[in-house]
Amino acid sequence: MPDFASAGVRIHYQTAGTPTGPPVILVHGFASDYQLNWVGSRWQQTLEAVGFRLVGPDCRGHGKSDKPHHPEAYSTQLAVTDLIGLLDHLNLPRASLIGYSMGARICVALAVEHPERVQHLVLGGTDMVGIGPHAALIAARLRGDELISDAAANDFWKFAVSRPDNDLRALAACMESSPKPFTTSLLGGILAPTLVACGEYDAVAPDGATLAAHIVGSRYLSIPGRDHMSAITSRDFKNAVVGFLSEGTYVDRE
Repeated sequence: MPDFASAGVRIHYQTAGTPTGPPVILVHGFASDYQLNWVGSRWQQTLEAVGFRLVGPDCRGHGKSDKPHHPEAYSTQLAVTDLIGLLDHLNLPRASLIGYSMGARICVALAVEHPERVQHLVLGGTDMVGIGPHAALIAARLRGDELISDAAANDFWKFAVSRPDNDLRALAACMESSPKPFTTSLLGGILAPTLVACGEYDAVAPDGATLAAHIVGSRYLSIPGRDHMSAITSRDFKNAVVGFLSEGTYVDRE
C-alpha cells in the first residue's frame, strides 16, 4: 500500500477510480480513516462510477499513517503540508477537495493558503465553530477520564474505541490541537466554488448555513433526517456532490 514522508511522518494513502479522470482528494473526519469514511460509506463507489480519479489519505494520527503522541504534530499547518505533499507526490497541480468534519477544516486551510491547487471545495459536517468548544473534554475522555459527561466527548470516545486500529493517545493529542473557529477574513480567502453540507440534525455542526453564507458564491445543503455520524452515508449528499464537481472553476469576484 502506498505512502510518503511528510515532515517526518509517514502518510498512508489509497487511490481508486479512473487514472486519467479529474482528481479528487477525500479527507476523512476525526477518529476515522479513508476506508471507513469513504469506502464503507460508498463514496468511492459513487465517484468511481462517474469517472473521477480518487486519492484518499489517512490523516496523521489515523488509519495506517504514523501516530505521534504529542500535540505539536497535529497543527493545521502540518495537516495542510501533508495534503500539499500528497498532491506533489502524485504530480497533481490541482484537485477537488472533499472533507468531512475534521477533514473539512483541513481543506479550508489548504484552500486559503494554496487557492491555485483547489478546483472545487466540498465541506461536510462542519460550521464556523466546529468541535472546538468540546475539544478539551474529548481529549480528556480519550485519555481515560470516565467522569466526562459531555455528550460529544462520549460520542467521539465510543466511535474511537470501536476502531481496533485507533491509538487513543494519538487521537487525544490530535484533538488538543483542534483548530480555532473560522473567521470572516479567513473564509474570504476561499476562491474555489464551495459546497457546504451538514445533516439536518447535526449537533456537532448545527450552523453550517452560516459557514456557507461567509464564503463567496458558495451553496448550502441541509441533508434531510441525518446527524453528524449518519450524514456521510446520505445518497442526497453524494448526488449533490457529483453534480457540483461537474461545474465551474473559480468564483468570479468582479
